[in-house]
Order: sequence, then structure tokens, then C-alpha cells
Amino acid sequence: MVDKVLTANRLGDGISVWLDASGKWVESLQDAFIARHAEAVAALETTGKRAFDANEVVDVNVVDVEEVDGVLRPLRMRERIRAEGPSIAYAPGYDGLAGPKNVAA
Repeated sequence: MVDKVLTANRLGDGISVWLDASGKWVESLQDAFIARHAEAVAALETTGKRAFDANEVVDVNVVDVEEVDGVLRPLRMRERIRAEGPSIAYAPGYDGLAGPKNVAA
């Protein structure tokens, strides 16, 4: 089975969030709880439905991730963009999914 995490958008501001092991919504994919078996995925789905029903989050999804050298990475491009930012350089000092450029002063 592929590892999975629960993601959503916070209702108040639209920010992408992930569910952590304590049941809190966090802004970093790297802090997300990783479901590695069917029972854990079912628990994520139940928790996501409850949070949606309570108007905490919208667009709740269980998504596939891989862990490479201790770093989580979504398998789908849409989820990578939600986790890491735009895929193209769009502003000075930003290099798409590669992140901020290391610019010397």
C-alpha cells in the first residue's frame, strides 16, 4: 500500500493544511501523520469528514505520498504545488518548486 496523508484547506484563510498525529491541522506536509495501513486511512477519512462537517476545513482529501530520505513528497503534481508552492519562477528570488534561491547580499 502507498503511504497516505490527509490534506485540506483551512476554511478561514484557504491555506493548505495537513493533519498531524495529534489531530491538529498543520501548515507543513513534513509534520503530517502518515497512514501506512488501511485502518489508518479509514481513521483519516473519518477525521476529515468530521472536520469538514464542523466547518474547520474544505476540500478534504487523502493523498498518496512517498518518503525519500525522511522527506515526504506527494505523488501528484497538484499536491506538490499545494505543499511546496508554484512550479514556475514567478517572483524575484523564487525558483518554482526548487524554492527560494540562496541569494547572497
